[in-house]
Amino acid sequence: MIQRTFVVAAALAMCVAAGGAAAVERGFYLGGALGQSDSGLRTGNVNFTDKNVGYKLIGGFRPLKFLAVEVNYVDLGNASTGGVEAKTKAVDGFVLGFLPLPIVDIYGKLGATSWKTDASAPSLSWSHSGTDLAFGAGVQMHVGALAARLEFEAYDVQEASTPTLLSLGVTYTFF
Repeated sequence: MIQRTFVVAAALAMCVAAGGAAAVERGFYLGGALGQSDSGLRTGNVNFTDKNVGYKLIGGFRPLKFLAVEVNYVDLGNASTGGVEAKTKAVDGFVLGFLPLPIVDIYGKLGATSWKTDASAPSLSWSHSGTDLAFGAGVQMHVGALAARLEFEAYDVQEASTPTLLSLGVTYTFF
């Protein structure tokens, strides 16, 4: 009886997985990514960059197989050197162009970022902020509504030492 139940459950699971294996190429999606950031501070006599752990939260809409729009919240972590620390966070918006292949999409992205860097030294603190160009590229593999991404993003922010994020993420597309 237990074996029969197990076999039926396994067969049903395989049918559901096979039915969901077709890629969901359009719709709203949410996700997140974790990776290596490169950020810092460039102001006056202070000029440094540091590698750290960064992450982002992703929200987007893909109306066509080859086009999407996306909004991200990005935290590039803490960069520090010699008692000076800088924390850069951003909200960015992108237009993504896809080259859809079976199971895999290759994409490029272009947009803008609204960023803020909070910096501190032992006896003072200051903030820089602005809106600048953002761009990137990546590849994603999708199975059903779930996609795994590997991507690189760069932000043309001179005051924050031109930050970058190389990340591995996951998105889920809603029908």
